[in-house]
Amino acid sequence: MRLWPWGDDADDAELAGEAAAAAAEVDAPPPVLDPGAAAFFDVDNTLIRGASIYHFARGLAARKLFTFRDLALFALGQASFRVRGSENAEHISTAREAALAFVAGRSVSELVSLCEEIYDEKMADRIWHGTRALALKHLDAGQQVWLVTATPVELARIISHRLGLTGALGTVAETEDGVYTGRLVGHLLHGPAKAGAVRALAKREGLDLSRCSAYSDSYNDLPMLTAVGNPRAVNPDAELREHAREHDWPVHDFRTGRKATMAALPVAAGAGALVGGVAAGVALRRHYRDR
Repeated sequence: MRLWPWGDDADDAELAGEAAAAAAEVDAPPPVLDPGAAAFFDVDNTLIRGASIYHFARGLAARKLFTFRDLALFALGQASFRVRGSENAEHISTAREAALAFVAGRSVSELVSLCEEIYDEKMADRIWHGTRALALKHLDAGQQVWLVTATPVELARIISHRLGLTGALGTVAETEDGVYTGRLVGHLLHGPAKAGAVRALAKREGLDLSRCSAYSDSYNDLPMLTAVGNPRAVNPDAELREHAREHDWPVHDFRTGRKATMAALPVAAGAGALVGGVAAGVALRRHYRDR
């Protein structure tokens, strides 16, 4: 019986995980008190309210690099995906192509500068303080704290740096001479790829995964959560909450007015909501364009 709701594209997932670990840079090493343990945090709706890539798109729209009409369709696509609650390879492929079309031909330095500006403008005040407090407890214990997200690694690194964490594992886009080619290294960092990245990083850093912790809001992150000895649910979706209850995992919920939060836009149920939302948004844009 298959445990995870993904296809069998294991090679791409493994490559994405290895690429994320290889690209990982230690930004703020903790005191050497507990070098064998670490904590891994999902980003969207675990550390930050909503989808980080959506907030980034808002910043692009404000700079006229991304139209507000596209942004509205993107948000509508996210809502549509959340109602359907399904994910498929075609949606993932369409979303990947749409996202990479924006960065193709742009320099890494340009994207990093945009990430820094937009984080400060659109994301800094959306951090869940309760989740950040959990991360700081691990840092205080002398453990590494890594973000693990489908968000582009450049943006993930900015979030990690701003919060004083160890570093970030994110989706890696291929570059040549400091310019994006429009291709990914492997696949989006989600589902099994996150677990692959965690395992690869643990090998590189000498971590004992049985002593490590992982935090997420989404059932889609079960591969990462079950790869460590101390899995925890944060602001969990219904499936993860049920799974956590059945397996006696700790649950942290920092939301107030939870029903309103769950219905708000943007809301990300892991990478699936992101890629499904992008795919639906792209389809809607094509529909209106062709009318």
